Amino acid sequence: MNTLPFTFAGETFHARPSGALSWPAQGLLCVSDLHLGKSERMARRGGPMLPPYEGMETLAKLAEDIAATDPKTVICLGDSFDDSAAAEALDEETSEALGPLMAGRRWIWIEGNHDPGPVSVGGTHLATVTLAGITFRHIADPEKTREISGHYHPKARVALRGRSLSRRCFLVDDRRLVLPAYGTYTGGLSCDRPELSGLMAPGARAILLGDPPVALPMPRARRDAG
Repeated sequence: MNTLPFTFAGETFHARPSGALSWPAQGLLCVSDLHLGKSERMARRGGPMLPPYEGMETLAKLAEDIAATDPKTVICLGDSFDDSAAAEALDEETSEALGPLMAGRRWIWIEGNHDPGPVSVGGTHLATVTLAGITFRHIADPEKTREISGHYHPKARVALRGRSLSRRCFLVDDRRLVLPAYGTYTGGLSCDRPELSGLMAPGARAILLGDPPVALPMPRARRDAG
């Protein structure tokens, strides 16, 4: 599996085709917005019925990234569970799959807006964590720099062989890095929307998921492009 190395805040990171972020110098793997238990939450709230397989599919992908990078630390960057009740209602198969992934390494659950409280699956639960001067949080703080966040589920639309395709993507500029959603049942927010075009500095790049990932200037609405 190919990765795309890039520099942020003076450090070398690797964008993985899955949407995971590897930081080799720190022995770290970071993923955002797993939204485990989404099918259960939607059924509980009377929404559309979805096949209840997203948890195992997401964790199988995470297992591949962990096997490839052998991280000392894993950071789940918020909204790891679709809500607090979903965390407590994980099916037995999904709960048992988490154990081997967490074993023998530091595992940090960053609090998200969907899962603000501690859950009973182990690991460390924090609002933010800072490593080598870089802060990991769920939602970007426009007043901060040197931060890595998630929340927005960024995606970019590109033209390929005469077709318009939408891909999940990382967004990176000289101040912040925003991760794509990692979970199976997660939508996305186009990076030309004001929430993201206003957040990211001119010159920001989008790193589109794929094997290999591909970097290009972050697409913006025409009025933002100047």
